[in-house]
Amino acid sequence: MNNIKLVPLEDSDREQFILDNQEAFNYGALKEFGRRDDHFEEDEQIISRETIEKSIDSGEAYRIMLDGRPVGGVIISVEGEKGDLDILFTSPKEHSKGVGYAAWCEVEKLHPEVKVWETVTPYFEQRNIHFYVNRCGFHIVEFYNKYHPDPNDPDGKHMDLDDQFPDGMFRFEKRL
Repeated sequence: MNNIKLVPLEDSDREQFILDNQEAFNYGALKEFGRRDDHFEEDEQIISRETIEKSIDSGEAYRIMLDGRPVGGVIISVEGEKGDLDILFTSPKEHSKGVGYAAWCEVEKLHPEVKVWETVTPYFEQRNIHFYVNRCGFHIVEFYNKYHPDPNDPDGKHMDLDDQFPDGMFRFEKRL
């Protein structure tokens, strides 16, 4: 998909970026669990405003543009040869059209120095698991759960697995 571009997030688009991100994440959870879901961080959001804002402020945030219109976003952090994919989302209207994959290819082009990319996703996000493993070439390398907490978050301050994702999170790596 040649008409996908990553454009650095502008302050004037920050609020809409956050709202679009929450809509995309909620879509997956509501599709999986329905409105009775209890996997929300705050105000019926799978991913809180605070979490998104921290990612934007500490990383590189980009709008995914398709033919000049915003259709998603991505937030990454890069340190030397290691890259973290904090957030990647596409509008539910654009799912299954190759937008996410094309955006991921653009991320890799932005940082050819990165040798290992890492990300996480909740166990229930089958679309994400399919996307990362089957489309983008990531491998599941760890499963965080109550028996095996994230060693980078031993106190559960970043993600309270027992409350929000009691069945755990997968950690993925892609080695280039």
